[in-house]
Amino acid sequence: MSTSTSTFVIRWINFLTMILALAVIGFGVWMSSHQDECKRSLTIPVMGLGALILLISFIGFLGACKHISLLLWTYLVLLFIVLVAIMVFTVLAFIITNTGSGHTSPGLRYKEYHLEDYSSWFIKQLNNTDNWSHLRSCLVKSEDCNDLSKRYKFLKEYRHAELSPIEAGCCRPPSECGYPMVNASYYDLSYKPVSTNKDCKLYKNDKSIKCYDCDSCKAGVAQYMKTEWRVVAIFNLILFVILSFVYFVGCCARRNAGRSDQLKVRGR
Repeated sequence: MSTSTSTFVIRWINFLTMILALAVIGFGVWMSSHQDECKRSLTIPVMGLGALILLISFIGFLGACKHISLLLWTYLVLLFIVLVAIMVFTVLAFIITNTGSGHTSPGLRYKEYHLEDYSSWFIKQLNNTDNWSHLRSCLVKSEDCNDLSKRYKFLKEYRHAELSPIEAGCCRPPSECGYPMVNASYYDLSYKPVSTNKDCKLYKNDKSIKCYDCDSCKAGVAQYMKTEWRVVAIFNLILFVILSFVYFVGCCARRNAGRSDQLKVRGR
């Protein structure tokens, strides 16, 4: 690849990623002003990611514009570290999300989830008291469970609904408990549960309790995280291919910059 082509590509790619980084940082600033504590908790990671992208892009952009070999070396080292990190995360994501799926129940369209079906890493994280306390508070504030009775006026409609894993696991007791449904958000708990599942005794109709302390709720969160992580992992594979091309172009630009430096030295 010629000197002009490689430096042109690197220059403009990093210029565009600097704009993207500023947008990510701006999004993080917006999140920090949000009243929802659950969304505010993502502020530091989002702004940190934006700052990292901005730093790497600025080094690559300046190195390509000024043909500074040292800056391009630094850019390539940082980009290589990012590539390794992306690949490691992607491989781990596929391994962690390789287990766990929903179970069908008679008369219900939506699926139910069991915590023991998921990877030991997911189980450990969700059983951590501090982690679950934070996640639980976010689930309660989301009001998803309270909205079910508004969305589904009739029991037949509710039974044939496609509930999300979190709604199926956190907003209702497991079907094996045998509690009769009064409506989409209320069950008759005067009946003795027909199952020994501990979730049957943990469930309450109170909107601040529901089944938020149940293993079925943790399983629903695990299924949600599994789906999200799979999407991120696929995105990372695409990003890895794109960044590998950028790395290749960066190597050409660095090599060409090194030749330019040698010619300057010889010309003196």
